[in-house]
Amino acid sequence: MAIPWLQSGDPFPPVEHALLEPNGLLAAGGDLSPERLLDAYARGIFPWFNEEDPVLWWSPDPRMVLFPRELHLSRSVRRAIRAGQFTVTLDGAFDAVVDGCAAPRANQDGTWITSDMMTAYARLAQLGYAHSAEAWEDSELAGGLYGVALGRVFYGESMFSRRSNASKVALAHLARQLDRWNFVLIDCQMATGHLASLGAREIARDDFVRRVRAGTAQPGVAAPWQIDADLMTGL
Repeated sequence: MAIPWLQSGDPFPPVEHALLEPNGLLAAGGDLSPERLLDAYARGIFPWFNEEDPVLWWSPDPRMVLFPRELHLSRSVRRAIRAGQFTVTLDGAFDAVVDGCAAPRANQDGTWITSDMMTAYARLAQLGYAHSAEAWEDSELAGGLYGVALGRVFYGESMFSRRSNASKVALAHLARQLDRWNFVLIDCQMATGHLASLGAREIARDDFVRRVRAGTAQPGVAAPWQIDADLMTGL
């Protein structure tokens, strides 16, 4: 089956029209304007494509999600948090986090975080929709993650680590803070063993879309995003 090619202003097709193989491929084309991206996320759709590809839009079934209270922390991560190995901030170095996520990784050819994607999400950050969590060690950025928030739904995009457990510690703080803010879920997009080890699980796409509709209908959290001082008490 062919997928539609979106021209400027064209609406997304219903997510139920996404292909089974590759799972979730829904449409191509369009642009990465803030309006297009926010409309996509609100419908349970996200962009994912390589440098040489057109913009590709996805809505897989099932969908990998992490409910904030279900985050699983290993003993080593808990030890790092209790020891205060990393200082975690929110929105402290958004561009640097995206750069870290886009950097080449071992056993990986290239990156899907293209220059156009970096520009698009920097614009969303300026508008207050994209956010980052940073883990610092000795004043150096050791790891982090970034994503998009609509209402009380957080759409995770990518994470990176330069020190062992740095991104997991950043995620732990973010998940607890989002839970305190009554966020309904963290979208993880595609299933991986790494995400499953952190407590993420798959749910049916129609269930995901229902939850997204309910979550995005709620008011968002006003800037600036900050970590509550007592957030990790009792860990």
